[in-house]
Amino acid sequence: MGFEVSYTSSAGKWLGFVTAVWVQAISGNNYTFSNYSDALKTLMNLTQLELNNLSVVKDIGKAFGLLAGLASDRIPAPIILLIGSLEGLVGYGAQWLVVSRKIQPLSYWQMCVFLCMGGNSTTWMNTAVLVTCIRNFRRNRGPVSGILKGYVGLSTAIFTDLCSALFADDPAKFLFMLAIVPLVVCLGAIFFLRETTPASTVEEEKEEAKYFTIINTVAIVVALYLQVYDFFPNKSETLSLIFSGILIILLASPVAIPVYSFIKSWNLNRKRTEPDVEEQQVVEPLLNGETNGTEEVAAVEDTVVAVVAVEDTVVAVEEVKRRPVLGEDHTIFEAMWTVDFWILFVSFLCGVGTGLAVMNNMGQIGLALGYVDVSIFVSLTSIWGFFGRIISGSVSEYFIKRAGTPRPIWNAASQILMAVGYILMAVALPGSLYIGSIVVGLCYGVRLAVTVPTASELFGLKYYGLIYNILILNLPLGSFLFSGLLAGYLYDAQATPTAGGGNTCVGAHCYRLVFVIMAMACIVGFGLDILLAAKTKNIYTKIYRSRRSKKSSSSTESNGH
Repeated sequence: MGFEVSYTSSAGKWLGFVTAVWVQAISGNNYTFSNYSDALKTLMNLTQLELNNLSVVKDIGKAFGLLAGLASDRIPAPIILLIGSLEGLVGYGAQWLVVSRKIQPLSYWQMCVFLCMGGNSTTWMNTAVLVTCIRNFRRNRGPVSGILKGYVGLSTAIFTDLCSALFADDPAKFLFMLAIVPLVVCLGAIFFLRETTPASTVEEEKEEAKYFTIINTVAIVVALYLQVYDFFPNKSETLSLIFSGILIILLASPVAIPVYSFIKSWNLNRKRTEPDVEEQQVVEPLLNGETNGTEEVAAVEDTVVAVVAVEDTVVAVEEVKRRPVLGEDHTIFEAMWTVDFWILFVSFLCGVGTGLAVMNNMGQIGLALGYVDVSIFVSLTSIWGFFGRIISGSVSEYFIKRAGTPRPIWNAASQILMAVGYILMAVALPGSLYIGSIVVGLCYGVRLAVTVPTASELFGLKYYGLIYNILILNLPLGSFLFSGLLAGYLYDAQATPTAGGGNTCVGAHCYRLVFVIMAMACIVGFGLDILLAAKTKNIYTKIYRSRRSKKSSSSTESNGH
């Protein structure tokens, strides 16, 4: 009967993952600031520094994600989702009221509060989804991180293109979507997102890999579909409606996986209600043998180091008192006490901080270089950010299983490529903003998707929710340093004042020095990632050996029976 139950729980687990994908597909609203920033700047008569500080405040909301991290071990995921969606309703709802002129413009500090709430709302959604799914699919952390983080990046393009198709890029209606859509999706997800038993057999892992391949394929189709629409000329109203309908169908299509799993379970329950004695004799020893082997491998992989069995109470006490090594579960203070945590933290800052500065300033960067409509650059950054997330998650997982390649090496590659992207944008040749948007989006996506499983492999899963939210403090910190200070001050130094108290700057010189400095920061990040890859080589070698050992033992048992 356990065999059938495992498939029933599998259907529930996959339904939870599909709803998690939907949540991530609408939780990237923090990256959409460029779509309505110019409306705020005009309406409130802001300088570029003042506007950039609003974007910084939006990102500072993520610093309060520590609350979501603390809550992740104490509050069920559905409640965390509900908190995030309601906070987003208030934060983006207030901005919609201002931009749509339903109310008089709020004071600067009041707008800061609502922008902060909007930014913080996504941390609750992301924490609920990531912590739950990585625990449910702990043998496939790379693909899980890549898919979920990929849809976060893709959500910017989804919102942007839907708004363009349905509402002609109206910033007020765009903000209305940001307020309402996440609430509706999260209200549906709270019924299905639950922690379940992770895969315990090779067959279940193979099934997971097959389903992840399907979801990856659907995601890539969605991304390509969005990309084609962006470059499609003369979008009529009929074409826009057709585009929107097909997009919603594509986003809903992964639900076929849990439906298939449930039907498979139902058929097995009907056919195997009373298995014969011979079948029981074959199955029972096989399950017992696999369970023992799996428990041993799980101990190696979840802690990434072999844990010696405790023989007596004295040894147990000594084990509790000693400081955990890399690969074992760390509390947040134990993790922060290690050099490796701070190498990961600072290298992460160099990548996501500079990338976020580009996303927050894309509206003004495009206008400075002579582009009237910057939505295509926002969409390009989003879509290629998706490709960076989804490809790096699967590729890094493949090379761990194949050769024990440390994940941080992929962060290093993304940093050096991102530096090249910034140099291209600094040169400002014709078309360089298109190429730069693609490169920056791609590398930003790699950075996010690879760092998530890396942190869980180095510091464990027990306190992962809090450790993850400590790491993403880099988003508000990077936004403040590179967007609020660097880009804001250097832009205003080049800008010409306008009537009403604002300012404007046109020309490649407006952001050239900003891009050069950010390229230098990426080179520093590259060096740190290379150092971390060297320091963690042994950890990933142990993961590689544990997985090979598991495959070998499973093959031996299968041949024996």
